[in-house]
Amino acid sequence: MAVAAPTLPDLPEAPELPALATLPKEPMPAGRPRGWYEAHNRQLKAMRLAIALLHSGVYRPEQASNRRIRATAVRIGVHAPSDTTCRAVRSLIHDAANY
Repeated sequence: MAVAAPTLPDLPEAPELPALATLPKEPMPAGRPRGWYEAHNRQLKAMRLAIALLHSGVYRPEQASNRRIRATAVRIGVHAPSDTTCRAVRSLIHDAANY
């Protein structure tokens, strides 16, 4: 007797993120080492992702897997983050939870 595999329920779609007003971009200061620019841009990206995750209901670092962070990046229109950036996002969420 064959038993049908149970069907998994569909996951609810993530809520639409509200359009947030952003500050005008300013040019980066010249003359810094390349590593400084990379770290600065990584921090900016991590902050954008952490804010988007908080708006979508992710309030604890353990809820923010690399997969969820990368899916959020696609939703907000930024390139997929590295593992290092994902760690930075979780750190920011942890700091926000303890604020």
